[in-house]
Amino acid sequence: MARVTATTSDIEKAAGVLRAGGLVAIPTETVYGLGANAEDPSAVTRVFQVKGRPPSHPLIVHIGGVEHLDAWGEDVPATARLLAERFWPGPLTLVLRRGRRAPLEVTGGLETVAVRVPDHPVALALLSTFGGGVAAPSANRFGSVSPTTAQHVRVELGDAVDFVLDGGPCEVGVESTIVDATGDTPSILRPGGVTREDLEAVLGRPLAVPATSRVRVPGQHPSHYAPRARVVLVEPEKVIAEAELAQELGHQVGVFVPPALADTVVKAHAVVTVPGSMAAYAHGLYGFLRELDQRGCDLIIASLPVEEGLGLAIANRLRRAAGPRPS
Repeated sequence: MARVTATTSDIEKAAGVLRAGGLVAIPTETVYGLGANAEDPSAVTRVFQVKGRPPSHPLIVHIGGVEHLDAWGEDVPATARLLAERFWPGPLTLVLRRGRRAPLEVTGGLETVAVRVPDHPVALALLSTFGGGVAAPSANRFGSVSPTTAQHVRVELGDAVDFVLDGGPCEVGVESTIVDATGDTPSILRPGGVTREDLEAVLGRPLAVPATSRVRVPGQHPSHYAPRARVVLVEPEKVIAEAELAQELGHQVGVFVPPALADTVVKAHAVVTVPGSMAAYAHGLYGFLRELDQRGCDLIIASLPVEEGLGLAIANRLRRAAGPRPS
């Protein structure tokens, strides 16, 4: 259970800010979100402005329970209901046909909407007190490392957020899994906190993880979840040699050392030993990237984990972090 630092008064204040068209940073089990009243187009537009996010990139609507599903989605298929009943509250987002309560400003102009129920006591209390849906992408500048503490939000967004609701560090640490549930054959559009294996066990069928999708969803930009330092991915057995070579060439190198090489001495500016548990790695991933930025690294050398369980989500984030930067 998440450490709760927000009071009832804090939650009531946050709900008031949302009703007045303001922006609230909210804790979830995945990352902190930059929340606005999902039915207030002006407030939603401000979310895009604060983040520097293209308005064509849809936002996820956070709702208080599965009983609200039909208000936000239309013609919800049985598969989506099954997944919602099994994984909500939790780090699973369902893409559905847009329902009557979802304005086009939230959906990026699409006739689909992304919805989920967060598994965090503060977020759920806020949704109950507020009484509506909250559109909330991650509370950071577009394309940068997602925040997993309230302090991360304060440092990055400052006064651009009207109120920061502190719910302690996020437990999962990577964003929700996004599943396209608009048709007869669901697919994973973004790996995340619910694993492909768990989804397949419930559905009784394999799920594809397509590289591209006809449905736009968060996290598909070529460069995303990226620190200031450039991220380079290499094979696990080459991590240390590549890091030491780059250090010799004058870079301030941060290196993610795989668990199997944890006892190896590395000549680099900063070293992070990756946890052996994928849950612990996911929980710490964004914190590790922020730490290496803060320590002045200009280059991060890392390898991809085995793409099973949460390793699939971690690999997805590292690939995006290493993606081409805007010129």
